[in-house]
Amino acid sequence: MQGANDGLWDWNLETDEVYYSPRWKNMLGYKEEELENTLSTWEALVHPDDKNSVLEQVKSYISTDDGTFEVEMRMHHQSGQTLHILSRAILVRREQDNKPIRLVRTHVDITERKKIQIFNDKHTDILEMIAVGQEAATIYKAIALMYEDRHPGLRCSMLELHGNKLIHGGSPSLPAEYCMAINGIEFGPDVGSCGTSTYTGQRVIVDNIETDPKWRKLKDAALPHGLRCCWSEPIKNSSGRVLGAFGMYYNHSALPSEEESKDLSSAAQLASIVMERDQGQKRIRTLAYTDELTSLPSRASFYQTLEKTIDTANRYDRHFALLYLDLDNFKGINDSLGHDAGDQRLKAVAARLKATCREIDFVARLSGDEFCIIAEESAESSTTEVAKRCLQAIALPLELFSRKITPACSIGIAHYPDDGADIPTLLKAADISLYAAKENGKNQYSFYNRELSLKAEYHFQVEHYLKEAIDKKQLTLAYQPQINMATGNIIGIEALSRWHHPELGHVSPVDFIATAERIGMIKPLTEWVLMTACSQLTKWKAQGFHDLTMAVNISPNHFLDKGLVPLIKRTFEKTGIAPKDLTLEVTESVAQTDKRNLSVFKELKGLGLQLAIDDFGTGYSSFSSLKHLDVDCLKIDKYFIDDMIEDEKTHILINSIIRMGAELGYQITAEGVETVEQFTLLQKLGCMNVQGYLFSKPVSASELSSLLKNGL
Repeated sequence: MQGANDGLWDWNLETDEVYYSPRWKNMLGYKEEELENTLSTWEALVHPDDKNSVLEQVKSYISTDDGTFEVEMRMHHQSGQTLHILSRAILVRREQDNKPIRLVRTHVDITERKKIQIFNDKHTDILEMIAVGQEAATIYKAIALMYEDRHPGLRCSMLELHGNKLIHGGSPSLPAEYCMAINGIEFGPDVGSCGTSTYTGQRVIVDNIETDPKWRKLKDAALPHGLRCCWSEPIKNSSGRVLGAFGMYYNHSALPSEEESKDLSSAAQLASIVMERDQGQKRIRTLAYTDELTSLPSRASFYQTLEKTIDTANRYDRHFALLYLDLDNFKGINDSLGHDAGDQRLKAVAARLKATCREIDFVARLSGDEFCIIAEESAESSTTEVAKRCLQAIALPLELFSRKITPACSIGIAHYPDDGADIPTLLKAADISLYAAKENGKNQYSFYNRELSLKAEYHFQVEHYLKEAIDKKQLTLAYQPQINMATGNIIGIEALSRWHHPELGHVSPVDFIATAERIGMIKPLTEWVLMTACSQLTKWKAQGFHDLTMAVNISPNHFLDKGLVPLIKRTFEKTGIAPKDLTLEVTESVAQTDKRNLSVFKELKGLGLQLAIDDFGTGYSSFSSLKHLDVDCLKIDKYFIDDMIEDEKTHILINSIIRMGAELGYQITAEGVETVEQFTLLQKLGCMNVQGYLFSKPVSASELSSLLKNGL
């Protein structure tokens, strides 16, 4: 055995002493004198998941002495690696009484053979996953883990090419932050390894990310996560078109070995099967969910979208409208001009509906001359506008086979969840209202019930009376104080517009401000609010309240208007207010890195006023946009404050916003504080300012004067 590659060990069953041959010890990375000759040595080195199983098999073999003994197990190498060992044994019995006295076993290192077997088994499993149609993301993960197990320390990535952008496909071992950083990057001749390989269609080997010029733009995303080299192979379909890239990363600078190079090719080929299959399935789904004649979403797509819209509405307590359209006298066109003319009419109507509806609306052809629109808004006036535009667009003259016709349609409108809380009920409500429109003379729209019609009429009345109210300055302002948490003093005031109409009663700001934006009256409304609020502030300052600031909301629609900055200047001139005492509050939708927004922000800041991001955290702006914007304050929306006591995630989010804002030098104001518990927790988190019903509701100027004089 001394010259053999097998390790030998001889277990004395009577004394539990064990002889381990030098080769046995060396196989596990130990010198001859480093291991004790006891069974506990083996027990310490065998994989804990295998120990009991092996001992049970040994025990069974000793008791039965049934033929030869052979078992596979995992053992720990001194370096930390796990080896796969094949162990064979023979049992030695005492001649006098046939009692087992020794177990002599050989150990053979089968790690490489086992790796190949495991790799082949996983490869087979992946091919089966592809065959049964599992999701691409699941298969991408399996492919990555298979090659990572084969090469310890390796981290794999698969990126799909969509147009000229690389989209994250699968990379289970890469940091999520890094994956997010490269997701959506455009490919090019010097865009990392994967961006370059998809652009050139050739393999790209980068042994040092830090110094390679191709990584100049991306290395700051990779190096903080320890990524030091990246080899990329383009993923191509059967016809040679590039579908994406397979990347291999290590945390050290390196060039691929011969085996790694082959695996890079085979990994890309395996991923190409998945990508090509996935793209084929997407094309099939497109055909299944697209109406062939009009290119609109089909009936199947409509039902799927409607179901998702209902789920979203339930989750976020939203409302939406369903418009059911049916062409008037369509059968007459088919009968008189033929079905080809009817098809042309359907295509024209589909194009008009698509062009007329908003991007947020979903337009589908159900069947024949029936169309449906999912309008994701709850305000009936908005739904009415959609219906009116559709009627007008479809009614435009159309020439069919040298005959000029004037198409028309009828529309039934149902609202979720008021008219139906599920798909069948909602469709039935829309269908009933469609027939009502037909019975009332066609070429019109009809709501499902009178209550909704009354609501729509109310919004029309709001629109009708609002212009007069703004022109004649019939609105009023209410003021809500902002309190410094450290001192308890009122340090700022937010001006809020209010409207009480003699016929309509109290009209919600949500209704009349949205209406003002829609009918183009937001500019005069904003000018009135600015002038009134700033004039009131000068009065309070004249009364000795010198440290107050006034906050006024600016509509996103007004923010980019060329007249905004001149309006602010006029306000300063007419009211005498100091620029530093005015805070303009804008929503998150304005706080983007759009060049026009940045220019307006810069110009406004140049006037010396303060800028605040209102309702922070509820919109679509990213934290990264804040580094481009020169703002002074972040206002945490009431949505978060309401849940901060009971919801741990909300607590963490608020804490993060406060800490981030403080580090960036922003003032932080929490809106909608209504309880002492909320105030106490915000104080512990380091929030600077608060406003809400705990201190005061929005009140009149005279009532706020009392608060300033007498305290909260």
